[in-house]
Amino acid sequence: MGKSESGKTTLLEGLISGLKERGYRVAVLKHAAHDFELDTPNKDSWRLAQAGSEVSAVSSGDKLAVIRKLEQDLSPRELSQFLGPECDLILTEGFKYHNYPKIEVHRKEQGPELLSPPEQLIAVVTDEPLEVEVPQFSREEVPKIVDLIEEMIRAQRQAYDLDLFVDNAYLPLSRSSQNLLYRTIIAMVAGIKGTAQMKNLRICLRRQD
Repeated sequence: MGKSESGKTTLLEGLISGLKERGYRVAVLKHAAHDFELDTPNKDSWRLAQAGSEVSAVSSGDKLAVIRKLEQDLSPRELSQFLGPECDLILTEGFKYHNYPKIEVHRKEQGPELLSPPEQLIAVVTDEPLEVEVPQFSREEVPKIVDLIEEMIRAQRQAYDLDLFVDNAYLPLSRSSQNLLYRTIIAMVAGIKGTAQMKNLRICLRRQD
């Protein structure tokens, strides 16, 4: 989090590099305040999207770009289903109205007010001391911020992660429901060839009306 021109993207660059050096696979999700266009007008993918395609994708040997139309603004948790399960964590920029742990980037000349709710704030990156009850770091202390994130990852790490999405909406499950669903799915696929060493599993069910 942070006000415009506070240095959010610069911090993200440092965090991505630091986490990658420690072996983490990182995805990044940025929230745009207004509509945006990534596709190039009059290119084939742009023309197909203009014709009414719900999803446009361009694939090469080492990249995949997907542009998907959304009916509403989704939360980071709901958007995570489109980012791929192979990543260990998602760093976000923006999404100030969503209840997730936040690191705020603060610059003295932008005023003393912070944007993050106190109960969601876990750290501040600042060029002046602030009266907050969370760790404060300078912009040069990226490794220490990576330490903080890594501590959170270790504290929350479980034997498995299981998320349920229905019509793109995330449905939280109790731990007992997750355990039941996990055991059921693993028992179903255990005998299928090629599943012995699986690290992630995705099942998509589409009902035909």
